[in-house]
Amino acid sequence: MIDPDASPNGHAPNGEEARAIEAVLMVAVEPIAPHLLAELLEVPTDRVEAICDELAAGYAREDRGFVLARVAGGYRFQSHPDQERFVERFMLEGQSSRLSAAALETLAIVAYKQPVSRAQVAAIRGVNVDGVVRALSQRGYIEPVARDPGPGQAVLYGTTSLFLERLGLDSLEQLPPLGDFVPGPEVVEALEEGLRPTKDG
Repeated sequence: MIDPDASPNGHAPNGEEARAIEAVLMVAVEPIAPHLLAELLEVPTDRVEAICDELAAGYAREDRGFVLARVAGGYRFQSHPDQERFVERFMLEGQSSRLSAAALETLAIVAYKQPVSRAQVAAIRGVNVDGVVRALSQRGYIEPVARDPGPGQAVLYGTTSLFLERLGLDSLEQLPPLGDFVPGPEVVEALEEGLRPTKDG
């Protein structure tokens, strides 16, 4: 793992920097961008990324119950995927509120077609989506990202960093490849699993 005695370029030892990163990530609510960690530690961003890579590899070798993951452009601690059944049981105990099938379908269309207008989503789904789009916006999963340059300048929607965070993705490029339109039921189920509400939201 990290050599606590190393002190290249006059910076604090790797071990001290690694402990600082662990401490910050432990109390962070959202993923922390590497450039912010670099500012806090007063070291280059690529140094932070290298330390985080070493930490993540060390946790994997030790087969810990958590991982250091890069999601939504930043780093955070999260439970190991193979412990999902226990975490889900803990987090969802007594909670029945879930996104509806209509909301999941609309969210999937936005995720794969963005930027996209409400009218475009409605054309794909074949129903009015105003209420669903409003609900997804209120939950923080989608947001206005641009306006259509055409007549009416319709608002165009895209997904948010919260959407990436809930699904454990670092970028939209990590979404599974799909056809040209609505995803299949297995992808909708994956979205549903990742976007189940937590006790905080």
